[in-house]
Amino acid sequence: MNRLKEKYLNEIVPSLKEKHNYKSTMEVPKIEKIVVNMGVGDATTNSKLMDAAVNDLALITGQKPVITKAKKSIAGFKLREGQPIGCKVTLRGDKMYDFLEKLIRISLPRVKDFRGVSKKSFDGRGNYTLGIKEQLIFSEIEFDDVVKVRGMDIVIVTTAKTNEEAYDLLNGIGIPFKK
Repeated sequence: MNRLKEKYLNEIVPSLKEKHNYKSTMEVPKIEKIVVNMGVGDATTNSKLMDAAVNDLALITGQKPVITKAKKSIAGFKLREGQPIGCKVTLRGDKMYDFLEKLIRISLPRVKDFRGVSKKSFDGRGNYTLGIKEQLIFSEIEFDDVVKVRGMDIVIVTTAKTNEEAYDLLNGIGIPFKK
């Protein structure tokens, strides 16, 4: 069993239950899934960039990414409907906890001048979005193999109903928020 999942069950659930006066353990918010999304807008001109992004995301998450396609045509961006413009991975269960632990313990501390992640990135419904500027912070990515440095969005979807509940949950798990 993953250390983070164990910590959640043994430490975070009881403390959240006490703090927010939940009657049942099932009321306590939990992390439902993590979606890692990488936009590859320049894949419209060069299809090799999409393959590189898919490979990077597969290495980072340990799961095969789904290629996302444009929903409608936008002439200004030279974009046609159905054209591949990105890739994403949805992580659940043990893979989700493994990825989260790796993100907190290894990858985020490798960011230059890292002072913590913003507290303002909650969406009002208990979900948290984290933007990363380059995929090089993940230890699986070899610097020499990178075709192009790209960022990604990591969305942590929780069952929390408010931002405060979600903050308490993620803070308890160990996400390094700015002081």
